[in-house]
Amino acid sequence: MSSSSEQPGRTGDGNAVEISKVSEDVNIVAVAPLQRDEPLVTRKELWSYYLYYNGDNGVGPNGYSLTLFQSLATSAGYDPVHGPESSCNAADASGQCVLPWGSGTKAVSSVVLVANGVSFAVMTAIFTTIGSAADYGTFGRWLLLVITVICWGAQFASMALTSPSRWGAAMALYMIGFISYGATLVFYAAIFPRLARNTPHARALREKYQNGEIAAEEYELEESLEKNRISNISTMHSNVGYIFTLCLNLSLLLPLANNSLVDNYTIVLTNVYWVITGIWWFIFQEPRPGPALPKGERYLTVGWKQIWIALKQYKKLPYTFVYLVAFFLLADGLNTTGTLISICQNDKFSFSFLQNTYLGLAQAITSTASTLGFWYIQKYWKISTKRMFVVTNVVTIFIPLWGMIGIWTQKFGFHNVWEFWAYNVVFGIFQAPYYAFSQTMMAELTPPGFDNMFFGLFGLSNRASSMIGPNVIQAIINNTGDNWKGFPFLFALCTAASLVIWFGVDVTTGRRDAVAWAEKHRSYAETGVFSEAEEASIDTKDGSKAR
Repeated sequence: MSSSSEQPGRTGDGNAVEISKVSEDVNIVAVAPLQRDEPLVTRKELWSYYLYYNGDNGVGPNGYSLTLFQSLATSAGYDPVHGPESSCNAADASGQCVLPWGSGTKAVSSVVLVANGVSFAVMTAIFTTIGSAADYGTFGRWLLLVITVICWGAQFASMALTSPSRWGAAMALYMIGFISYGATLVFYAAIFPRLARNTPHARALREKYQNGEIAAEEYELEESLEKNRISNISTMHSNVGYIFTLCLNLSLLLPLANNSLVDNYTIVLTNVYWVITGIWWFIFQEPRPGPALPKGERYLTVGWKQIWIALKQYKKLPYTFVYLVAFFLLADGLNTTGTLISICQNDKFSFSFLQNTYLGLAQAITSTASTLGFWYIQKYWKISTKRMFVVTNVVTIFIPLWGMIGIWTQKFGFHNVWEFWAYNVVFGIFQAPYYAFSQTMMAELTPPGFDNMFFGLFGLSNRASSMIGPNVIQAIINNTGDNWKGFPFLFALCTAASLVIWFGVDVTTGRRDAVAWAEKHRSYAETGVFSEAEEASIDTKDGSKAR
C-alpha cells in the first residue's frame, strides 16, 4: 500500500493531510481484511435484516409498557399532601404521588427511574458477560433469537396487568421487556458491519481498489457511504415500522376507547406485528460464523476476557476509546432525558395511549423523512459521518436545556401541550439520524472481524451507560419532588460529552488505526485465541520500525 502514502487524505474534521502522516504507527489504507470466505449478502437477506428492525421499533417495550407501568403505579399510589387514603388522580391532587417503598415511600417518577437504572445495570451484565462471546461460532445468531423471544414473551404477558395492585408485576414485565429490547438493538447493530463489507457494492469497491482502478481516498469515502446507506435505510425501516404500528393501533384505540383492557390489547397487537416482520431474519440470515470457541473457554467467561483484551488496546486505538467514553456520557444524558420527558408527558396527558400514539406518529413521520433527508444531504455533498453526527448533537444538548427553563417558569420548559408536540417533532427530525450516525461512527472505528467485541463495548456506552443518569435523577426528584430539577444535570452531561466527540475524535485516523490493528491480529480474528507472546512480538516489531 506504499503508493497510498503519497495521496492526500482528509481527517475527520475535514483537514487535508498526507496519509503517511495521519498516524505515526499506521501507514495502511482502511481496507477491511476478510478472515474467511463469507457469503455475499443477498437481497432477501438484506430485506429480512431491514424488516427485523421495522418490527423492533420500540413502540411496545420502550413506549406503551412504560406508560402502562407508570399508570398502574400512579393509580396504586397516593398524594403525600393529602395522606395515604387520597388518590393521585383526584381533581384536587397536589401533583405529587408516592408509593410504599421499603420502610418508607418513594415518588412514582423515582420508581420509574429506578426501574430504568436497574434495567441498564442488567444490560451491562449481559453485554459484559456474553456480548463479546457472540464473535465465536454461531453464538451471536442464537443469542439474538433467544433475547428476541424473551422480549416477545414479556410483551404478550402484559395481558395479565389488569389492576393497580399489579403495578409490581407491571414494573417487572416492563424491565424484562426493556432489557431484552435494548439487548436486541445492540446485537442487531453488531451484525451490520459484517453485512456492509459483504454487499455486492462493497465487494466491487474492494476489487476496484485492489486493481488500482480507484484511489485510496475514494475507496474509503465510498465504503463509508455504503455503511451509512445500510445504517440509514435500516433506521428508516424502524421509523416506517413505528408509523405503521401506531396507525395499526388506532384500529383498537379508537373503537375500544371505553374498554378497560384496550391498552393491554394494544401492546399485544404491537408485539404481533414485530413477530410477523422479525421472524424472517432468522430464516434468511446467511451463515457467517466466527472462529470456534478456544479450548478451555466458556461462553460465560470468554466475554470478560475479550473485554479486558479490548480495553488494553486503548493506546493503539485511542480514537475508538475516546469515542466510546464520550458516547457513554452522551447516551446516558440523552436516554435519561427521554425517560424524564416521557414521565412528564404521561402526567400531562393522563397516561393516554391514544394521545401518546398521536405524539408518536408525529415523531415517527418526521423521523422517517429526516433519516432520508440527512442521508440524501450526506450522499449529495459527500459530508463525513462525523460532521453529520455533530449536527444532531447540537439538538441533543438543546433538549435538556429547554427542560431546565421549566424550573423557573411555567410558560416554557415542558409544561404545555404544544411543547410535547414540538419535542416529538424536533426529536424525530434530529435524533433518528443521531442513532444512525452514531452507529456508523462506531462501525468505522471498529477493527474488522472484531465487531461483537467492540459493539459490546458500544452497547455498554449506548444502553448500559444509563444506569448512572436515572439513579442520579431519581435521587434529585425524590428529594425535591420536582421532575424539572433533573434537567440541569442532563444538560451538563450532554454538553461535556458532545464537546469531547467534536474536538477529540478523528474518525479518519481512528479508522486506519482500527484496520491496521485488525490486520496485525488476523490470527486472533481467525482462531479466537489471543497470544500475549504474539502481542509482545508485534509491539517489538512496531517499536523497531519506529526507530
